[in-house]
Amino acid sequence: MTATSEAPAKFGDLTLRPDTLRAIQALGWEQPTPIQSKVIPLLREGRDLVGQAQTGSGKTGAFGIPIVERLDPAQRLIQALVLAPTRELAIQVSDELRALGRFRGLAVVTLYGGQRIEQQFTDLRKRPHIAVATPGRLLDHVQRGTIRLNSVTTVILDEADRMLDMGFLPDVSRILALTPATRQTALFSATMPQAVRAIAERQMRNPVWVRIAASKPTVDSVTQFYLEVAEEDKVKALRRLLRHEPIESALVFRRTQYRVDRLAKSLGRDQRVGVLHGGMRQGARLAALRAFEERRTPILIATNVASRGLDLPEISHVINFDMPEDVETYVHRVGRTARMGRAGTAITFVGQHDIEMFDQLKRTFGPSLQRHPLNIYQ
Repeated sequence: MTATSEAPAKFGDLTLRPDTLRAIQALGWEQPTPIQSKVIPLLREGRDLVGQAQTGSGKTGAFGIPIVERLDPAQRLIQALVLAPTRELAIQVSDELRALGRFRGLAVVTLYGGQRIEQQFTDLRKRPHIAVATPGRLLDHVQRGTIRLNSVTTVILDEADRMLDMGFLPDVSRILALTPATRQTALFSATMPQAVRAIAERQMRNPVWVRIAASKPTVDSVTQFYLEVAEEDKVKALRRLLRHEPIESALVFRRTQYRVDRLAKSLGRDQRVGVLHGGMRQGARLAALRAFEERRTPILIATNVASRGLDLPEISHVINFDMPEDVETYVHRVGRTARMGRAGTAITFVGQHDIEMFDQLKRTFGPSLQRHPLNIYQ
């Protein structure tokens, strides 16, 4: 069965519990996104579901709201399980579920590698209602006997295509086999490769398929600029942009870890900046994300590790300091701003070696890609 997207309803029209509506109001959500309007009623009916939607479309709320509506706070057992491909996503999903379930007294445990497992033992002894986990660490706990999945009534597979890319699907199948056959299962993925479809066909009961086209509209909602600037003048151009643009928070992309660190060192003399790349220890990456989310460092300089899988909804500007390698990378980078109905701006620096890629962007986006009015040479 396939469902198509409709105009969002008001949250009040979804007949939610008062405690859930109170949590939604505290989060500042004014109306459901398209995927929330479509998915929330289906999951509340108990249907299995496959949702195709991008990060930033509101999918965590789409499955989180039905989870907190369905669970019984009096039963101190793990009733819902969310599997995520990365530690960062697991932490972000956990934070949102805690916020949604706060007035119902629901406890969430987050299980991922790179954190002291003793802390996770302590958290599990508190008998949480919801577990959010990366597959490998969850299986580690299963093997140690520190978690049981026989009380799970709902399983969510988040960003299933990324779990495929990272080789996690066999672990996912093992985990699903440990949960009751009567469970409700929902899978969310930006793309639908055959291996992901096979999981849905094998592990779900007559799932509803919901597709929300998000990539193109997300980019269309971004005000896109380019700025022609010589390579040796890019730092100067960025400083001027930061002074003249109304930037609340900026995600600045560079191609390599070395370039990220070098730019941070240059800007750090007069700006509060953070860095994010794959060469950092996990604790440092999480600290950088927290500082950026809390605006202690309103500028985050990153490699493409920040272009996917991180739900940072309030980025006002994306700046492509280095030209992206292809149009797809551009879309993922630019799509970090203008989320959840907010305004956003993307500015791409075009140097003397970027002309070929820039021509591809102009052919793809046409008049949507405008020249930025700033002239750094005046």
